[in-house]
Amino acid sequence: MNDLTYVNIRPEHGPGVAELQAICFPYTPPEYYFTAEDIEQMAEIFPEGHFAALDGEQVVGFGAGIFLDFDFEHTQHTLQEIAGAGGYENHDPKGDYYYGTDISVHPDYRRRGIGRKLYELRKEVVRQFNRKGIIAGGVLPGYGAYRAKMSAAEYVQKVASGELYDKTLTFQMENGFKVLGVLENYFPDSLTDGWASLILWENPDYRPQ
Repeated sequence: MNDLTYVNIRPEHGPGVAELQAICFPYTPPEYYFTAEDIEQMAEIFPEGHFAALDGEQVVGFGAGIFLDFDFEHTQHTLQEIAGAGGYENHDPKGDYYYGTDISVHPDYRRRGIGRKLYELRKEVVRQFNRKGIIAGGVLPGYGAYRAKMSAAEYVQKVASGELYDKTLTFQMENGFKVLGVLENYFPDSLTDGWASLILWENPDYRPQ
């Protein structure tokens, strides 16, 4: 870990993040990847909420998110509906929650604590800006092996209960997130048919205004 650095996103990281997207999401159509231009906008609009893990100049990890208000009575949404086509358009500086739009780690750099550090940085932002918590739609990489046997809701319930292991959702739960349900057609992914979990981390240090 000593050779990695973590910084808020800058425009020059755009090409590296775009390349990382293609590596980390091979089952998603390329038109849904964040582009270098999207990263430039993120760096201009809300740099505090976007992070890059660097090995020298190479982007090996990326964490993204925006502030927004969330309707817990109507939870179904797609990633583009809630965040905007580029992942930043619906950022509301006064929003109650940080909505996590992406965390990706280069396959060659996994199991080095990068994902955990990116989640810690997100939590620091939530505490710094006194927001209520973090909401995200989480990809379900393990669901592809079970989708012929059970629904996404059943799969998520079994992971939440500890009966099954999912490398993303289990990791998120270990980091203090709880499962609220599932999201249909959240993000195009031929492996999981677009299903995702809906997760929430509540800020224990939140101070009502």
